[in-house]
Amino acid sequence: MPGPTPTPFHSDVTVPTQVDVVVIGGGIIGVSTALELAERGRSVLLCEKGDIGAEQSSRNWGWVRLGMRDPREIPLMVEAIRLWKGLDARIGRTTGYTQSGIAFGASGARDADNLERWSQNLNGYQSGAWMVADTDLQALLPQHAVPLECAFHMPQDGRAEPQLAAPAIAEGARDRGATILTLCAVRSVESKAGKVTGVVTERGRVRCDQVVLAGGAWSRLFAGNAGIELPQLKVMNSVLRTSPVEDGPEVALWSDDFAIRKRADGGYSIASGHENTVDLVPDSFRLAQAFLPAFRQEWRSLRFRLTKRWSVESAERRKWSPDDVTPFEACRILDPVPSEKAIQNAWKTARAGFPVLQGAKILQTWAGMIDVTPDAIPVMSEIDSLPGLFIATGFSGHGFGIGPGAGRLMADLVMGAAPIVDPYEFRFSRFSDGSRVAPNPGY
Repeated sequence: MPGPTPTPFHSDVTVPTQVDVVVIGGGIIGVSTALELAERGRSVLLCEKGDIGAEQSSRNWGWVRLGMRDPREIPLMVEAIRLWKGLDARIGRTTGYTQSGIAFGASGARDADNLERWSQNLNGYQSGAWMVADTDLQALLPQHAVPLECAFHMPQDGRAEPQLAAPAIAEGARDRGATILTLCAVRSVESKAGKVTGVVTERGRVRCDQVVLAGGAWSRLFAGNAGIELPQLKVMNSVLRTSPVEDGPEVALWSDDFAIRKRADGGYSIASGHENTVDLVPDSFRLAQAFLPAFRQEWRSLRFRLTKRWSVESAERRKWSPDDVTPFEACRILDPVPSEKAIQNAWKTARAGFPVLQGAKILQTWAGMIDVTPDAIPVMSEIDSLPGLFIATGFSGHGFGIGPGAGRLMADLVMGAAPIVDPYEFRFSRFSDGSRVAPNPGY
């Protein structure tokens, strides 16, 4: 069964010889950055090795959430939600965004006390969040049979359509003058006197002063070839979508057993609420020490396995010259096989939790590779060792919703403008300056 199909995007044809900024990667972070830069008058070239939004940006849950985020992301997510609200009108296209609310169920690790403790991170924000139980919970999630004592309701949270959003934003960036090339991998960054001077693509050289690496799961490999040690691993999440359902919940729900959100087509996207799959690869051992705090904290939700990914990544070149064919050209779209066990468990518990799903069918299943850092928050930073190179990656499963905000912050950093939020927590140097690097669940 094939993965989700983003809105078809037709590439520009001509490769410019010189631009102000080259953006590497056509996921939601890359296209949002290109949109912001183009709006501000910068000449922008975005290069995507495959298709716009074809990897994790079209394979995620489609949630636009402030709820239960790492507290360090909250200020930027507040700005991202504000941007989502006006995004369709701004770009003249639909992303499927709607502010439908999300409920976070109290059970297991996210019990009522932890939800209450996390809610203190919202002090000072007008979130409208509240704990619901009993008849209020039944009114919020009608006909539910999920074993919940209560839930934390975030009415300002919502959803958008992953198959629509990145291509729509890319078109908006092109309307503003950006050049966007698909099936065009960037092979390397060129520099002179220690500063960025351009890139080499598979279709030739392009001069520029600044480069934004927004390569998602591929960012570590690209950075490594440039001599930059970026600690990032891949985690796989599996999703299913259903046929249309009448009288299903409007509010999305995150419980221990399953997560569910309504789709624009009337069906639902459903996934495990806690389980992610980790393929053991050589980087798992190279980065074991850096990720140890995260593994200790999240081990209950991780399913480690040994698959052919080990041999694929063992054989993958880690160094190459600008004239070489790169791993990015060998794999245009990363399309992992979903975990059948995770799919079936989520489907079983979702139907038990919402009997209205009993008559629905599974129309499609897929998996996506999430780019994860040791502290589960992204890198959004200039690289001190190579001025002119900026990295925006490692969004750790939080990237879709925060994408428009991340794009604005990256444009601020590239242009040297006052940043929309303090970028300190997202600095690349945190991995080497002695800081404690670990996830912060906020409770």
